[in-house]
Amino acid sequence: MQNPGPLLEILTHRLADTPVEFLAEPRIAGVVNAQAVSVAALVNDILLLHGARAPAASLQGFVGAQVKADRNRLALAMIVCWLLADDWFVTQQLEQPALLQVLGEAVRELAAATPAHQYTQDPERREELARIVLARLGFRPRDESLAQATDRLSAISGSERRRLLEASRLAEQRAREIREALAKKAAEESADKWSRE
Repeated sequence: MQNPGPLLEILTHRLADTPVEFLAEPRIAGVVNAQAVSVAALVNDILLLHGARAPAASLQGFVGAQVKADRNRLALAMIVCWLLADDWFVTQQLEQPALLQVLGEAVRELAAATPAHQYTQDPERREELARIVLARLGFRPRDESLAQATDRLSAISGSERRRLLEASRLAEQRAREIREALAKKAAEESADKWSRE
Protein backbone atom coordinates (compact mmCIF):
# COMPACT_ATOMS: atom_id res chain seq x y z
CA MET A 1 0.00 0.00 0.00
CA GLN A 2 2.98 2.25 -0.53
CA ASN A 3 1.50 4.06 -3.52
CA PRO A 4 -1.40 6.52 -3.36
CA GLY A 5 -4.38 5.41 -5.41
CA PRO A 6 -7.71 7.02 -6.23
CA LEU A 7 -10.08 8.54 -3.71
CA LEU A 8 -11.96 5.80 -1.90
CA GLU A 9 -15.30 7.53 -2.54
CA ILE A 10 -14.83 7.14 -6.30
CA LEU A 11 -14.48 3.38 -5.95
CA THR A 12 -17.31 2.92 -3.44
CA HIS A 13 -19.60 5.02 -5.66
CA ARG A 14 -18.64 2.86 -8.66
CA LEU A 15 -19.50 -0.28 -6.67
CA ALA A 16 -22.86 1.20 -5.64
CA ASP A 17 -23.57 1.87 -9.34
CA THR A 18 -22.59 -1.60 -10.56
CA PRO A 19 -24.62 -2.29 -13.73
CA VAL A 20 -27.10 -5.17 -13.71
CA GLU A 21 -25.00 -6.99 -16.32
CA PHE A 22 -22.27 -7.41 -13.70
CA LEU A 23 -24.82 -8.61 -11.15
CA ALA A 24 -26.26 -11.27 -13.45
CA GLU A 25 -25.99 -14.99 -12.83
CA PRO A 26 -22.51 -16.40 -13.53
CA ARG A 27 -22.26 -19.39 -15.86
CA ILE A 28 -21.86 -22.61 -13.90
CA ALA A 29 -20.70 -25.84 -15.53
CA GLY A 30 -23.57 -28.20 -16.24
CA VAL A 31 -26.29 -25.59 -15.66
CA VAL A 32 -28.15 -24.44 -18.76
CA ASN A 33 -28.92 -20.73 -18.58
CA ALA A 34 -28.75 -18.68 -21.77
CA GLN A 35 -28.60 -15.44 -19.73
CA ALA A 36 -25.63 -16.52 -17.57
CA VAL A 37 -22.34 -14.64 -17.93
CA SER A 38 -19.11 -16.41 -18.79
CA VAL A 39 -16.86 -15.15 -16.00
CA ALA A 40 -13.73 -16.53 -17.70
CA ALA A 41 -14.49 -14.41 -20.78
CA LEU A 42 -15.17 -11.36 -18.59
CA VAL A 43 -11.86 -11.82 -16.74
CA ASN A 44 -10.07 -12.18 -20.06
CA ASP A 45 -11.66 -8.92 -21.27
CA ILE A 46 -10.48 -7.11 -18.12
CA LEU A 47 -6.96 -8.45 -18.59
CA LEU A 48 -6.99 -7.26 -22.20
CA LEU A 49 -8.25 -3.86 -21.06
CA HIS A 50 -5.14 -3.65 -18.88
CA GLY A 51 -2.88 -4.72 -21.76
CA ALA A 52 -2.32 -8.25 -20.46
CA ARG A 53 -2.95 -11.56 -22.16
CA ALA A 54 -4.38 -14.50 -20.28
CA PRO A 55 -3.34 -18.05 -21.10
CA ALA A 56 -6.30 -20.42 -21.11
CA ALA A 57 -4.93 -22.26 -18.07
CA SER A 58 -5.13 -19.12 -15.92
CA LEU A 59 -8.80 -18.67 -16.84
CA GLN A 60 -9.80 -22.21 -15.81
CA GLY A 61 -10.40 -21.04 -12.23
CA PHE A 62 -13.23 -18.85 -13.52
CA VAL A 63 -15.27 -21.72 -14.94
CA GLY A 64 -17.73 -22.54 -12.19
CA ALA A 65 -18.53 -25.87 -10.63
CA GLN A 66 -22.00 -26.82 -9.41
CA VAL A 67 -21.66 -25.57 -5.87
CA LYS A 68 -23.25 -22.60 -4.14
CA ALA A 69 -19.91 -21.27 -2.87
CA ASP A 70 -18.50 -21.27 -6.39
CA ARG A 71 -21.50 -19.32 -7.64
CA ASN A 72 -20.88 -16.65 -4.99
CA ARG A 73 -17.16 -16.50 -5.83
CA LEU A 74 -17.86 -16.07 -9.54
CA ALA A 75 -20.54 -13.44 -8.85
CA LEU A 76 -18.02 -11.47 -6.78
CA ALA A 77 -15.37 -11.87 -9.48
CA MET A 78 -17.79 -10.18 -11.90
CA ILE A 79 -18.22 -7.26 -9.49
CA VAL A 80 -14.45 -6.93 -9.08
CA CYS A 81 -14.11 -6.94 -12.88
CA TRP A 82 -16.45 -3.93 -12.95
CA LEU A 83 -14.31 -2.20 -10.33
CA LEU A 84 -11.06 -2.96 -12.20
CA ALA A 85 -12.55 -1.48 -15.38
CA ASP A 86 -12.50 1.95 -13.71
CA ASP A 87 -10.41 4.46 -15.68
CA TRP A 88 -7.98 4.93 -12.79
CA PHE A 89 -7.11 1.22 -12.68
CA VAL A 90 -6.87 1.00 -16.47
CA THR A 91 -4.39 3.89 -16.65
CA GLN A 92 -2.14 2.02 -14.18
CA GLN A 93 -1.68 -0.83 -16.71
CA LEU A 94 -1.59 -3.38 -13.90
CA GLU A 95 0.28 -6.61 -14.51
CA GLN A 96 -1.50 -9.88 -15.16
CA PRO A 97 -0.27 -11.74 -12.03
CA ALA A 98 -1.50 -8.94 -9.76
CA LEU A 99 -4.89 -8.81 -11.48
CA LEU A 100 -5.29 -12.60 -11.36
CA GLN A 101 -4.31 -12.62 -7.67
CA VAL A 102 -7.04 -10.10 -6.87
CA LEU A 103 -9.62 -11.86 -9.03
CA GLY A 104 -8.61 -15.26 -7.69
CA GLU A 105 -7.29 -15.36 -4.13
CA ALA A 106 -8.74 -12.09 -2.80
CA VAL A 107 -12.17 -12.77 -4.30
CA ARG A 108 -12.16 -16.33 -2.91
CA GLU A 109 -11.43 -15.04 0.62
CA LEU A 110 -14.12 -12.35 0.46
CA ALA A 111 -16.73 -14.62 -1.12
CA ALA A 112 -16.25 -17.15 1.68
CA ALA A 113 -17.32 -14.52 4.21
CA THR A 114 -20.12 -12.53 2.56
CA PRO A 115 -22.69 -12.88 -0.26
CA ALA A 116 -21.35 -11.21 -3.40
CA HIS A 117 -24.11 -8.65 -3.89
CA GLN A 118 -23.56 -7.29 -0.37
CA TYR A 119 -20.36 -5.75 -1.76
CA THR A 120 -22.51 -3.46 -3.90
CA GLN A 121 -25.44 -2.90 -1.53
CA ASP A 122 -23.88 -2.40 1.91
CA PRO A 123 -21.70 0.71 2.45
CA GLU A 124 -19.24 -1.08 4.77
CA ARG A 125 -18.84 -4.02 2.40
CA ARG A 126 -18.26 -1.60 -0.53
CA GLU A 127 -15.52 0.08 1.49
CA GLU A 128 -14.03 -3.30 2.43
CA LEU A 129 -13.94 -4.48 -1.18
CA ALA A 130 -12.46 -1.23 -2.48
CA ARG A 131 -9.79 -1.19 0.23
CA ILE A 132 -8.83 -4.83 -0.28
CA VAL A 133 -8.54 -4.45 -4.05
CA LEU A 134 -6.37 -1.36 -3.60
CA ALA A 135 -4.21 -3.00 -0.93
CA ARG A 136 -3.67 -6.21 -2.88
CA LEU A 137 -2.52 -4.12 -5.85
CA GLY A 138 -0.14 -2.08 -3.68
CA PHE A 139 -2.23 1.09 -3.37
CA ARG A 140 -4.02 3.00 -0.64
CA PRO A 141 -6.75 5.67 -0.82
CA ARG A 142 -5.26 8.96 -2.03
CA ASP A 143 -6.19 11.01 1.03
CA GLU A 144 -4.84 8.53 3.63
CA SER A 145 -1.38 7.86 5.01
CA LEU A 146 -0.06 4.32 5.01
CA ALA A 147 -0.81 3.98 8.74
CA GLN A 148 -4.36 5.31 8.32
CA ALA A 149 -5.06 3.01 5.38
CA THR A 150 -3.67 -0.04 7.22
CA ASP A 151 -5.66 0.71 10.37
CA ARG A 152 -8.90 1.29 8.50
CA LEU A 153 -8.46 -1.85 6.38
CA SER A 154 -7.84 -4.04 9.42
CA ALA A 155 -10.77 -2.42 11.24
CA ILE A 156 -13.33 -2.93 8.46
CA SER A 157 -12.23 -6.21 6.92
CA GLY A 158 -12.79 -9.48 8.71
CA SER A 159 -10.78 -11.37 6.09
CA GLU A 160 -7.90 -8.92 6.40
CA ARG A 161 -7.96 -9.28 10.19
CA ARG A 162 -7.85 -13.06 9.81
CA ARG A 163 -4.97 -12.76 7.33
CA LEU A 164 -3.02 -10.47 9.69
CA LEU A 165 -3.70 -12.74 12.67
CA GLU A 166 -2.52 -15.77 10.70
CA ALA A 167 0.64 -13.93 9.61
CA SER A 168 1.24 -12.90 13.22
CA ARG A 169 0.68 -16.47 14.44
CA LEU A 170 3.12 -17.83 11.85
CA ALA A 171 5.73 -15.21 12.79
CA GLU A 172 5.37 -16.09 16.47
CA GLN A 173 5.65 -19.80 15.70
CA ARG A 174 8.80 -19.17 13.65
CA ALA A 175 10.28 -17.05 16.47
CA ARG A 176 9.51 -19.84 18.96
CA GLU A 177 11.20 -22.42 16.72
CA ILE A 178 14.28 -20.21 16.43
CA ARG A 179 14.43 -19.70 20.23
CA GLU A 180 14.11 -23.46 20.77
CA ALA A 181 16.83 -24.19 18.20
CA LEU A 182 19.15 -21.62 19.80
CA ALA A 183 18.49 -23.03 23.29
CA LYS A 184 19.17 -26.56 22.04
CA LYS A 185 22.39 -25.46 20.36
CA ALA A 186 23.52 -23.63 23.50
CA ALA A 187 22.78 -26.72 25.60
CA GLU A 188 24.72 -28.94 23.19
CA GLU A 189 27.68 -26.55 23.21
CA SER A 190 27.58 -26.39 27.00
CA ALA A 191 27.46 -30.20 27.27
CA ASP A 192 30.29 -30.50 24.75
CA LYS A 193 32.38 -27.98 26.69
CA TRP A 194 31.63 -29.78 29.97
CA SER A 195 32.65 -33.18 28.55
CA ARG A 196 35.97 -31.78 27.30
CA GLU A 197 36.87 -30.46 30.74
